[in-house]
Amino acid sequence: MTDPLLWFDAHLDLAYLVVNGRDMSSPPESCGGPHLPASVTLPSLREGRVRFALGTIFTEAGGAGPEGYPVGDAERAHKVGRAQLEVYLTWRDQGLIATDLARLVRTDPHVGEIRGGMGVSEVVHPDALSAARRASRDDKLHIGVLIEGADPIRTPDELEWWMERGAVAIGMAWWRSSRYAGGNGSDDPLTDLGRELVRRMDALGVVHDVSHLSDRSLEGLLSATDRVVMASHSNCRALMPPGKDGKPNQRHLTDETIREIGRRGGVIGLNLLASFLHEDAKAAGVEDCVRHIERVCEIVGHRGAVGLGSDMDGGIRADELPRGIRRPTDLQKIADALSARGWSDAEVRGFAAGNWLEFWRRAGNVRGR
Repeated sequence: MTDPLLWFDAHLDLAYLVVNGRDMSSPPESCGGPHLPASVTLPSLREGRVRFALGTIFTEAGGAGPEGYPVGDAERAHKVGRAQLEVYLTWRDQGLIATDLARLVRTDPHVGEIRGGMGVSEVVHPDALSAARRASRDDKLHIGVLIEGADPIRTPDELEWWMERGAVAIGMAWWRSSRYAGGNGSDDPLTDLGRELVRRMDALGVVHDVSHLSDRSLEGLLSATDRVVMASHSNCRALMPPGKDGKPNQRHLTDETIREIGRRGGVIGLNLLASFLHEDAKAAGVEDCVRHIERVCEIVGHRGAVGLGSDMDGGIRADELPRGIRRPTDLQKIADALSARGWSDAEVRGFAAGNWLEFWRRAGNVRGR
């Protein structure tokens, strides 16, 4: 690998960290706030060449922190979600980030050499390549907003307001259920309001994120839409043990779901929480990252449907990541391991950023500023 890699991380809880007291302008050693030791701040992302990301608005029904709101309280959920949205808008206005992800990969006019790594076609569209070149020049983090738990959206008619402020994707629930869908800690189905939101998302081109849905809600979503879906930060259920109750752990994707995401042209982001990679979290290493990545590729039949969705510091500490990975600069170790497994330079670049960039180029008429 001759050229330094740029990275696209499809799941970073940046605003959540801010509202909980982390100084995101400082290096991880001195940032304070929750989940220490830390991995992620704006300087550490820049140092690790993470130039693209989905920055979440993470809210928790029944939660006690600043991200929490009473179960079923749409007004309070909207308020706490909007507080996190303001973090991204303030950073944008200060010139620290750009909330232009979707527009960037679709309209950048600088067309250059086409590289491979996109699966069956092995072609990255020139617009996606140009986005990578532009990001390497301006040194900013280019984000799209991912709403993780849809309760801050008071009604589906409000969705366009969120889009105008950078929202490009929605996961309708987190571990606990929302007014829209069942979370992976439940057996709840998609609600009538959820089906209404699905129709509104499809009409406006907002992408569905399935990472935290219960199996019943996921089945309901896939029945309700034929649009592309993604899993921003999920791993393979077949490689992990069942939950403590003996039931399948809904937080991980079945082979059938992986296959369907690939069939629809979606991408799955590798989650770096050690306990999501190996049944013994202390034993998890880079080799387990490769194990999950390659299972996805085997199921979908190509290497264009997998990328990074690290969830670094999303409620976890740096020492809860796999051995050898403590901050974004260590992502190179995953790339090196893929190269050692016979992946071409183009395919490794696809995993690092190209597969997600191509996904967002194709994802539909999403908007950003």
